[in-house]
Amino acid sequence: MNTYPGICHEVGLDCKTCTEGTARNLAKVCKGLRGKMIGQLFVQIYSDPACSKMHAHFAEAYLAASVERPRVMSERVLAMAAVA
Repeated sequence: MNTYPGICHEVGLDCKTCTEGTARNLAKVCKGLRGKMIGQLFVQIYSDPACSKMHAHFAEAYLAASVERPRVMSERVLAMAAVA
């Protein structure tokens, strides 16, 4: 089967897991995106019409991943070492 989401299912991916993972990774490298830009990137990443139903889920996952979280101890040590 050469159509989405069939191709994804063949390799063990479902739409929710796929879009959440991509949204989390996008949040790591592109911080501070807002509404329309998140939507534009979704359409560029997921250009197949079969993926369009996951647009809102992708945006929610991006925003959840973008929430500032406290750094763990190892990140603080690395930040201090970089300054020293």
